Amino acid sequence: MINETALLESQTLRGSVLDHTDVLDRVRALSLLPDGMHVTTAMVAAYFDVGLEAIKSLVKDHRAELEANGYRLLTGEELRSFKNLSGIQSRTRSLALFSRRAVLNIAMLLRDSEVARQVRVYLLDTEYLARTQPVENSAPADTASLDDRIDQRITHILGTTVVPMFNALIETSGEHRRELIALRAGVQRIEKRLRQHNARLQRLEGPREDRPLAGVMAAMDAMNGREFEEHVAGLLRRDGCTNVVVQGGGRDRGIDITALTADGRRIVVQCKRFAPHLSITSPDVQKFIGAAKVLHDSDVALFVATCPFTRDALNIAAESGITAVHRGLLEEWSAGATPSVLE
Repeated sequence: MINETALLESQTLRGSVLDHTDVLDRVRALSLLPDGMHVTTAMVAAYFDVGLEAIKSLVKDHRAELEANGYRLLTGEELRSFKNLSGIQSRTRSLALFSRRAVLNIAMLLRDSEVARQVRVYLLDTEYLARTQPVENSAPADTASLDDRIDQRITHILGTTVVPMFNALIETSGEHRRELIALRAGVQRIEKRLRQHNARLQRLEGPREDRPLAGVMAAMDAMNGREFEEHVAGLLRRDGCTNVVVQGGGRDRGIDITALTADGRRIVVQCKRFAPHLSITSPDVQKFIGAAKVLHDSDVALFVATCPFTRDALNIAAESGITAVHRGLLEEWSAGATPSVLE
């Protein structure tokens, strides 16, 4: 198995695993430009939680390698054409673009980023499983299983690429804004139906090793607080929310995530990654009510936890307009179901 140090040092090894760009979305959602294919330097820096200079420095030191994997610097007529096609409104005279493959390349070069390290961990695990998975050529293909995986892949693409592309187009378009919003709503309805279909199959058939969502709660239990917040932020983005920001730090005023629903309502989220045998109590909910309703004047307030809520906590949440997402609902949300308050 390739180790992380070898991956950081060897261009040949990096090149051997660059096809696994799907690992990027396992760590956090990668927002794309309206063309659905590229990101800017600033977007790459935001994804990895580093400064612009860190990315620019890697480009300077490894430009040939990155260009071979989709990095481009647009200028002149090529830049003007790209702006016209993508709807980007900017006066910049040059624009650096990264493909998903180039972003994964950055993850294998960037040392001082926890996000990049997580991407490498997922990448190495994926590579190891690909090498060690037994091949059973004699067994007939499981058509139902294949259809299920295709449905999940389509759902993933709709949520992480098509919907964000419409969000970006809506923000920059004036003339066709209404038509774009209607098209986005149609895509989100299709995505929702596919997620519900996949969730029903999982409930009927039970967890299976070939399902990407199997063991999702075990994975969340292994996350740290920040990773869990990023996971919930990814669910919000998947369900069409925009302006999703993970607050973090000690100055979050009782809120971990803020966002806007697809129809423009303000969302605030409190995330609690507690052990399954613990419970969210009424004082926990009462503190959140003050932050959500008074300090942040929210339209939608989600209290998301990896454990149950006590009866008193659930009653107070219901009376105060707080949506309590307990462990069971969180598992369904992660498996594809959308909370009704976000629909």
